[in-house]
Amino acid sequence: MANDRAHDSLFVPPSIQDHIQGVLSASVVLVMYGDYECFQSANAYRLIKAAQQQLSPAFEENDACFIFRHFPQIQIHPHAQRAAEAAEAAAIQGQFWQMHEMLFIHQQALENGYLVEYANRLGLDIPRFLQDLSQKVYADRIIADIQGGYRSGVDATPALFVNGMRYRDRWTIEQLIAAFVAATQ
Repeated sequence: MANDRAHDSLFVPPSIQDHIQGVLSASVVLVMYGDYECFQSANAYRLIKAAQQQLSPAFEENDACFIFRHFPQIQIHPHAQRAAEAAEAAAIQGQFWQMHEMLFIHQQALENGYLVEYANRLGLDIPRFLQDLSQKVYADRIIADIQGGYRSGVDATPALFVNGMRYRDRWTIEQLIAAFVAATQ
């Protein structure tokens, strides 16, 4: 496994099993491994959104695809795993991206009571949401994301892959936009 972690390419290719904004056939496919309790992950997500907005006039609707994968770092973020499970419980009710956004906005408040409050704000079926969380229904999916991250060389968040290759440049809007544009060439 040590050899797998040295890779700079995405081990698990994007698929319809992922949480996707856009289409998989886009000319630029961004895969982010993130942790909802990680300040840098929230900043990276906001940066990606800003870059997408700046590029939207130049890019066609199907030119860019964004995928989020879970990589909770439970050793330093005690609420990250549960937040990821809450996002998955919302996903089954068609609200992944809305919960995803809510978790990053309120990443200082990820205890169970807050997660239920966010689910309620989104109009989720609360008994189902609570049952899914209590039974850890989505733990295996999160573990699969983590294992795929490890095999792709991810050891901390955020980690970004552009068209399957690890993005290692500076995390500025200019650098990110340049990486998007370069990936289309």
